[in-house]
Amino acid sequence: MSNAFFQVPPAVNEPVKSYRPGSPERVELQAMLQQMRAETLDVPMIIGGREVRTGNRQRLAPPHDHRHTLGHFHAGAAEHVEQAIEAALAARPTWAAMPWEQRAAIFLRAADLLAGPWRARLNAATMLGQSKNAFQAEIDSACELIDFFRFNVQFATEIYRNQPQSLPGTWNRVEYRPLEGFVFALTPFNFTAIAGNLPSSAALMGNVVVWKPANTQIYSAHVLMDLLRAAGLPDGVINLVFVSGPTAGEVVFKHREFAGIHFTGSTGVFDGIWKTVGENRHLYRSYPRLVGETGGKDFVVAHPSANPIAVAVGLLRGAFEYQGQKCSAASRAYVPRSLWFVIKEKLVADLKTVKMGPTEDFTNFVNAVIDEKSFDKLAKYIDEAKAASGVEVVAGGTYDKSVGYFIAPTVLRVDDPKYVTMCDELFGPVLTVYVYEDAKWAETLKLVDETSPYALTGAVFAQDRAALLEAERALVNAAGNFYLNDKPTGAVVGQQPFGGARASGTNDKAGSSLNLLRWVSARSIKETLVSPTDYRYPFLADESGAAHEGGI
Repeated sequence: MSNAFFQVPPAVNEPVKSYRPGSPERVELQAMLQQMRAETLDVPMIIGGREVRTGNRQRLAPPHDHRHTLGHFHAGAAEHVEQAIEAALAARPTWAAMPWEQRAAIFLRAADLLAGPWRARLNAATMLGQSKNAFQAEIDSACELIDFFRFNVQFATEIYRNQPQSLPGTWNRVEYRPLEGFVFALTPFNFTAIAGNLPSSAALMGNVVVWKPANTQIYSAHVLMDLLRAAGLPDGVINLVFVSGPTAGEVVFKHREFAGIHFTGSTGVFDGIWKTVGENRHLYRSYPRLVGETGGKDFVVAHPSANPIAVAVGLLRGAFEYQGQKCSAASRAYVPRSLWFVIKEKLVADLKTVKMGPTEDFTNFVNAVIDEKSFDKLAKYIDEAKAASGVEVVAGGTYDKSVGYFIAPTVLRVDDPKYVTMCDELFGPVLTVYVYEDAKWAETLKLVDETSPYALTGAVFAQDRAALLEAERALVNAAGNFYLNDKPTGAVVGQQPFGGARASGTNDKAGSSLNLLRWVSARSIKETLVSPTDYRYPFLADESGAAHEGGI
């Protein structure tokens, strides 16, 4: 029985380990990589706490070594989505009624398990399954998810604590109910932390979830599910299914109890979901919550006063860390002519030192893109750029998929600021630069704002304070996360809540109270301490002060 107002431990960002040669974390991770590469996993779906194996086994392989088999997962069908929904709804009454501090304790325990004994395992799974290097995996799969768990708990308590005023004779209160039905979590390949946060943030607020990860993220999703179960998550609260998107959608979006979707993926898919949900609204018990972070065509714009070396480093890190397969990755840049030579020289020189290869070699800065489909798409854009007039291949432009799906970090310079790679989301290690005339700063800002339908992240480099202010104002709607003199990537939970507007999503800011509010339905309760016993109001009295008795 809850008989106190509980205070949770204050959330503090998890320190990022360095993985320097000889460090304990490096030794532990290398051993875990060796161990997990030697295993061949058999990965079941988890429905109502049961391991479900269908016999339809699909292969899991590292993108940087696609001939190696990490294991197989059991692909499901529509019937398994139906079973997952039934299991979720069966678990809902108990989970929704569980005191908030008990739900919070599960995710605080998950955070501490991940910070300790589970850290190397989840990092290794991300490195092997999604081709992230050690430092990228540390930031993504360990630290960011730990932060999601801890800060979400803190933000949840702040939401519950937010209560209305009560006038004399009344007690007003707000109850933050979980949504009526189930939440569908549809998660991407690129960030393990996002895949963990999308189902868990909704679950923390008392919701039950059907979770469908991207096939290319199933290896780490399996580890995540084991982690949550080890932390004490009750059976049926989160149900993990491996089905195609259309198969899941056909069941989920026609179900009366569909209460919301927590989504990260492409704008096209999210647009389709909105259309389907709108057409099916008459089927649902309530209006579903549609929460999504989608595409981006993230920019860097440099003012003539910018430090060119800082710009070059920001471009390299912003565009090529995580193989550019990060929704916030820099993919278009606007550079003044007066700075271009120095920026180009620094960028090209640094890229010559960048090593590319498998994640198990800790000296590699760039690893593989996620799969053959992504590889082929990027290779096509690069080939077209090589053949196009008005396009210079400044660096890279090569690719090879014989062993793994490797795309060399590629820098293109274009004469046309509306060239296709300045506009389309490529989602890979391709950066396109447009060199503008110094005097056209204001016009360039307008160009940045109007070139793309997206509005996820953007960065401005300038030493001139007035220029920074001008850019802030001109680009106010162009990016949900805006960076001054820094790369447009690297949002940190509790510091820069992440999300974009326009075609980049609903901007519900993952890792903040704004996001958690989408997973509750508030109920206002008014209690009158002493109820009236006479219907008459004072204004009804006559001039003598006597109460009006009524009559015809």
